[in-house]
Amino acid sequence: MANITKKVSWSSRGDDRGERTPLLNGAEDSKLNRQLSGGGIFHIGRLSTVDLEEEITPEEDIIRSRPKEIPHNEKLLSLKYESLDYDNSENQLFLEEERRMSQMGFRCLEITRWVICGLIGLLTGLIACLIDIAVENLAGLKYFAVKQNIEKFTELGGLSLSLILWAVLNSAFVMVGAIIVAFFEPIAAGSGIPQIKCYLNGVKVPRVVRLKTLVVKVFGVICSVAGGLAVGKEGPMIHSGAVVAAGVSQGRSTSLKKDFKMFEYFRRDTEKRDFVSAGAAAGVSAAFGAPVGGVLFSLEEGASFWNQLLTWRIFFASMVSSFTLNFFLSIYHQKPGELSSPGLINFGRFDSDSVQYNLYEIPLFIIMGALGGMLGALFNLLNYWLTIFRIRYIHRPCLQVMEAMLVAAVTATVSFAMIYFSTECQPLGPDHTEEYPLQLFCADGEYNAMATAFFNTPERSVRSLFHNPPGTYNPMTLGVFTLAYFLLAVWTYGLTVSAGVFIPSLLIGAAWGRLFGILLSFITTSKSIWADPGKYALIGAAAQLGGIVRMTLSLTVILVEATGNVTYGFPIMLVLMTAKIVGDYFVEGLYDIHIKLQSVPFLHWEAPPTSHWLTAREVMSSQVTCFNRIEKVGTIVDVLSNTSTNHNGFPVVTHVTEIDEPSKLCGLVLRSQLIVLLKHKVFVERAFSRFSQRKLQLKDFRDAYPRFPPIQSIHVSQDERECMMDLTEFMNPTPYTVPQETSLPRVFKLFRALGLRHLVVVDNENRVVGLVTRKDLARYHLGKDGLEELQLAQT
Repeated sequence: MANITKKVSWSSRGDDRGERTPLLNGAEDSKLNRQLSGGGIFHIGRLSTVDLEEEITPEEDIIRSRPKEIPHNEKLLSLKYESLDYDNSENQLFLEEERRMSQMGFRCLEITRWVICGLIGLLTGLIACLIDIAVENLAGLKYFAVKQNIEKFTELGGLSLSLILWAVLNSAFVMVGAIIVAFFEPIAAGSGIPQIKCYLNGVKVPRVVRLKTLVVKVFGVICSVAGGLAVGKEGPMIHSGAVVAAGVSQGRSTSLKKDFKMFEYFRRDTEKRDFVSAGAAAGVSAAFGAPVGGVLFSLEEGASFWNQLLTWRIFFASMVSSFTLNFFLSIYHQKPGELSSPGLINFGRFDSDSVQYNLYEIPLFIIMGALGGMLGALFNLLNYWLTIFRIRYIHRPCLQVMEAMLVAAVTATVSFAMIYFSTECQPLGPDHTEEYPLQLFCADGEYNAMATAFFNTPERSVRSLFHNPPGTYNPMTLGVFTLAYFLLAVWTYGLTVSAGVFIPSLLIGAAWGRLFGILLSFITTSKSIWADPGKYALIGAAAQLGGIVRMTLSLTVILVEATGNVTYGFPIMLVLMTAKIVGDYFVEGLYDIHIKLQSVPFLHWEAPPTSHWLTAREVMSSQVTCFNRIEKVGTIVDVLSNTSTNHNGFPVVTHVTEIDEPSKLCGLVLRSQLIVLLKHKVFVERAFSRFSQRKLQLKDFRDAYPRFPPIQSIHVSQDERECMMDLTEFMNPTPYTVPQETSLPRVFKLFRALGLRHLVVVDNENRVVGLVTRKDLARYHLGKDGLEELQLAQT
């Protein structure tokens, strides 16, 4: 039997109902025992923050003056994250609306879902087109200016001025991108994939799908890539697609306060989640030109809940996104009769010679997969410690901008030094594919080979490593480039800029993969067997990316679709599986690491092993706040206004006794529903008075979604506090419940599969004895010493 490392007081744990635990820095948890009219006794922990209008006691002032916990400890779960309501509340209003709807009505809704998915794909493709054109032009201007400067000072002397120009241009672009992220929308930093993964898991990440986040994300990634950082624009495209989906599916913009009176039926978390899945897939499709890969990515890496009927709609959104991007890019490149590229990344098509491989190469591919897994684990580990350092010491926006500018300048300096000291020159043929060839100290008609890798956008560098003929790179160039770019990519990921890790990972893997192929030709007598190092560059790219992000099936299809090379599907899958197995032995994937560093209560597919001995009674939060079926308005207002709690779900019982004994369960009502009821003054007394108004409909709740007003903004007079509110029509009369003896894995499976936010625990007489929420389950994980329990803190 496994042992729990840390025991806690069950009555003071934080959860989605708002019960809080003491800070781990030693702050004492002041208790609040409050007798409300209606009979419930509340035993609730105090928050570390108080309302601005509330008088701060000397004890609370001492507590608040202590340093806050920093969310880098793996033993912490943050209380700032709430859950999304993925389970529909089947109250009387909902059932009446569903029953009134005809079969034709449901068909119209299904058609509308397809229309929304089409709009998501269209807008995501247009955004991808904007990003691609902007990066191409800005990076082109930068490289052209630096190239002209280098050519000028190569003959005259003073190449240090060229280095300064390159570093200044890089830093200027990155400074703009870092400023708009750090000062205007910090959630737009990074790739956004961990945040979207959490959102689809059921975690309400603040501001993750806002319009402002989208704008900052788009312009931020343009500046990051044009600034020469070791980043890609593919991860941000996935986040951008998700934001587009969240906005389009609601038919309005809460940021712009504009309601188009469209798609009102879909204004709930369940529908929004499905469209966000489609948006993430559309982003993958636009980035890689991989519609099928986008669907599989959304299934494997993103969505925590999946409906078979959703698959084709997501595929449709991905197809529309890819087609839109290619159509407008072909027009921009003045090639309206052909599609210019499969996506933002044009890996190019492998020729007939390079698509062949032999069975005796399979062990070599497996070795490359293992190497990719180890290098990926090293990458993740180094980035993990670097991220902890950033959280501790570089948490101010001005410092974050300065660090980003420093990385941009160092990247330019390293790139220039590598090019300057490289002596490898290659002939510049009439059909060369180099965008900005640098002659530097090479003879006329030749170019510096190192410049092909460094003096270019990362996407073009990957393409050159895949397709340039044998002899283009020597081993020394590839080895030095791999080491330098590996360290730069580790340093870059996690900066306060919009940036992804896909392309840097592919570039690192393509470099050492091509080196692997070249070395094979040196150690064998028959060099014709290993004639094409491009295929090893492809395998290395897959191994490195798989070792970092731990994707398997979706990444296989993405690479197959992006390269148009079905032949390598099996070796790529084999390599990715090997990289994942080896990498998981050392450390988790990069996205999972960053989710854990943010202390997010993320629920994985299965409960931790060895947790069967725990029951619902031991993991639930007790002392549940309950309401009567007909409750006094003053009681409801007091509970919702209590600054020491943030309850979001309230069991409705037959009668709340004054001695705090459990009562029989009648239903479950949400905070958001109570807010709307108070806003519209839905009181029993008004139903029989001259103030009688129209019956409340689901539209009233949808109009308030998702930013329900705070209770402080709702005025309730003293006379209204004495009124009664009938919750029968608005509560969910059939909430999911479990007996208190149910094992933790069974509770976990039910909670996770159904996408619940609240799970009521009852005794054998159907009386409420506790409530299970996301944080109650996310606290348990398998550590080095067996089953461990995470601490909860207000981070």
